[in-house]
Amino acid sequence: MVPIPASRRTFLALTGALAGAVAAAPLLAPSRAGAVTAAGLDAPAKKEIAMKLVSSAENSSLDWKAQYKYIEDIGDGRGYTAGIIGFCSGTGDMLDLVELYTDRKPGNVLAKYLPALRSVDGSDSHAGLDPNYPKDWRKAAQDTAFQQAQNDERDRVYFNPAVKQGKADGLRALGQFTYYDAIVMHGDGDDPTSFRNIRKRALRSAKPPAQGGNETTYLNAFLDARVWAMKQEEAHSDTSRVDTAQRVFLHKGNLDLDPPLDWKVYGDSYHLA
Repeated sequence: MVPIPASRRTFLALTGALAGAVAAAPLLAPSRAGAVTAAGLDAPAKKEIAMKLVSSAENSSLDWKAQYKYIEDIGDGRGYTAGIIGFCSGTGDMLDLVELYTDRKPGNVLAKYLPALRSVDGSDSHAGLDPNYPKDWRKAAQDTAFQQAQNDERDRVYFNPAVKQGKADGLRALGQFTYYDAIVMHGDGDDPTSFRNIRKRALRSAKPPAQGGNETTYLNAFLDARVWAMKQEEAHSDTSRVDTAQRVFLHKGNLDLDPPLDWKVYGDSYHLA
């Protein structure tokens, strides 16, 4: 499970027989040859756009690199939320991050908190972390080794799986981004609102290009399923990151996620030239 976007503090912190067959398909079904021909989301310029889009929703800023030092408890039941993708002390990804950092740089300022992070995993507790963990996180964030660890964990857990699945489904950059943003918020666990189950819900009503479907029709189905998932949790109930951002790009036919881009999240307007 992934944290509620920081910027939402102000809001609270198939068909018939086909359905079962498609939903039961392996998650990474091979993509049809030639389905994805344009630059994928993993192209450097597209990845930078993706980082800025997510940051606009997670941190109300396009400056995603300024978020290495970010840390606070946003009252969402996941403990501390921190860093460029919202690693959480209560969901295991923060623990994985600090373990990676410590493997690479033993004795770092966060290493002493590993027992506490293991203890609070799965809860909203700060036991063994307060009062100095936020201060030490911000100190660690000045270390390029910690910044790189954040980048690497973001890619391993969120970005790379989303892009891989998007390409397997024959989706271009926008579709890959809709997957990425969903996995950032919902994670990819077994719960009904996880990324994989959002995708399965979409597959009940539309097929992706790799299965012979229309890309725009499928993405609309995926975003519908995403909105459903967001509304299952009160603190996720503002769906503007879909309605006034991703859906805007889709309605304009911008399947390659090419700039210029104009969107809104939580009422704030953003532009990328």
